[in-house]
Amino acid sequence: MHGGVLLAASQPIRSTQGVFVIGKTLFCACALVLGSLAHAADSLETFAVHEEIVPNTRLLDGSVEAVRAATVNAEISGRVSEIGFDVDDFVKRGDVLVRFRDVEVGSRVRQAEASLAEARARLTEAEGDYRRIQKLHEQRLVSQSQLDNARAAYESARARVESARAQLTSAKEQRDYTEVKAPFSGFVTQRFVEVGESVSVGTRLFSGVSLEKLRVSVMVPQRLIERVRASGKARVVFGDGRAVDSESLTVYPYADAATHDFKVRVNLPPGVEGLYPGMFLKVAFDLGENPRMRVPLQTVAFRSELTGVYVVGEDGRVSLRQVRLGERHEDGRITVLAGLSPGERVAMDPIRAGVLLKAQAQARQQAEAR
Repeated sequence: MHGGVLLAASQPIRSTQGVFVIGKTLFCACALVLGSLAHAADSLETFAVHEEIVPNTRLLDGSVEAVRAATVNAEISGRVSEIGFDVDDFVKRGDVLVRFRDVEVGSRVRQAEASLAEARARLTEAEGDYRRIQKLHEQRLVSQSQLDNARAAYESARARVESARAQLTSAKEQRDYTEVKAPFSGFVTQRFVEVGESVSVGTRLFSGVSLEKLRVSVMVPQRLIERVRASGKARVVFGDGRAVDSESLTVYPYADAATHDFKVRVNLPPGVEGLYPGMFLKVAFDLGENPRMRVPLQTVAFRSELTGVYVVGEDGRVSLRQVRLGERHEDGRITVLAGLSPGERVAMDPIRAGVLLKAQAQARQQAEAR
């Protein structure tokens, strides 16, 4: 019986030692698993975060404007007899947009031409009389008063010629107004009249824009306007990623009373393709340089509402770190405003890093459970 008791008492002791040995073995196995996972983390390609001196750029919304945009008005009263173009048509400088009925104006021109011809004939006659009387006066055959009268008639005839010439010029100018020509090459944007319609002086006829020279209008907040003014340059960014640099800015000397923003015109070089008045795009202003941390865009993981990167620690452990991002750059990197510190390493392959993070978490849970 004592032997049985002793035997019963000794069995738990052997059992406890067995559990201890098994637990130790499992602990070692888990340690080996964690070690292998850490070794796998070391094989991940990483990017070392560091501060860089990068331009401090602000992106603002802008719209394209045509430097040359005009509305052509009627300069005479008349009836529209012909319309040469319509909306969206391209016109060259000097092309006739509208013709007016010119019967009355043509009659005035012919009348003025006849008056000028008559005045010139009278001038020729008066000049001949004056020259003849002048010679007779030198021979003392006529009096001084006769010479004065001949000179006065000659001067009067010259004045009538000048008056007739001015009337002819005015009549021809009125006739020129019957043909309304394009002031520059461009596209018709609006047409306000129809054939047969009677118009008066000042009536709008056509509106158009030229695409040869464009600019971008942008509203700049008050807190940035002095740095924009000091910089004197900007970069216009297209929707497809293209960019055009400009070093010609026009800063308005007053702010909008409602928004307190300043209007800035970014003048573009000629020949820029793909831009049309009314287009919406971005304008980048360089406001100096600041130290910034940048990471390759491919390292950023977007998980639902979470934006983060996978940080690889010195012990090989992987963790998902939430970050706040800033501007994207043309070299494929993006600014990190918060969430990272210089010297940390981020995984270049977020998918592989995510798989490794899940495996490490499962290994730790199993180790803690045992």
